[in-house]
Amino acid sequence: MLEEIYTSGEFQQKNPTWHVEDSPWKAKQIMRMLEQRQIRLRTICEVGCGVGEILKQMQEQMSTECAFWGYEISPQAIELCRSRENAKLHFRLQDIRKEEGVYFDAILLIDVIEHLEDYLGFLRDIRPKSQYKIIHLPLELTVNMVLSGKLIKSRENYGHLHHFVKDTALQMVRDAGYEVLDYFYTHMANELPSDNARYEIKRKLLKLPRKLFYALNQDLAVRVLGGSNILILAQ
Repeated sequence: MLEEIYTSGEFQQKNPTWHVEDSPWKAKQIMRMLEQRQIRLRTICEVGCGVGEILKQMQEQMSTECAFWGYEISPQAIELCRSRENAKLHFRLQDIRKEEGVYFDAILLIDVIEHLEDYLGFLRDIRPKSQYKIIHLPLELTVNMVLSGKLIKSRENYGHLHHFVKDTALQMVRDAGYEVLDYFYTHMANELPSDNARYEIKRKLLKLPRKLFYALNQDLAVRVLGGSNILILAQ
């Protein structure tokens, strides 16, 4: 099964930081959505929480009354979560679909959907477990990615089984039985530097063209140049 990539330690071997360096930026995007929609949450769950840094970052910015839970199937990631636990921040080594009697104001799926073999089935299974879902995923079906042949590298290095454009991402959420309340692009490539020197040179070269293209036609810019994600609020 493909989930063995995460339970066996293979994913950690390929991605030893669990992308923790991106967590403050991702938390910022989630907070932006909550503020934009004026949503106040008391209980938040992140499924596929990695090392738990997104939840930690959010806890530092939200009411002390808010409680946080992180669910993860990787034993290696859960061990790294332990140092972040506190009275209002909890982590479980568990598939949330097998957890009975739990309900949250919101479930976060941050860069998780693209890893799931059956993402529609998963979204349907967890629908009764929260009022809101906040979904973040990369938009990798771009001219740049297709012509460069990097889609297979995305699968090999990061375990991305599925690739999306904005329209297919939104339709996926609707097909799973949800109502899309809001969404916006997030531009990770333009906003986050990389430790990979070769990638960083390319990122800097494309930064200005992306910015100018976004101003003219954001949808087209994302489809051609790539480097963007989408954050979706659904219920």
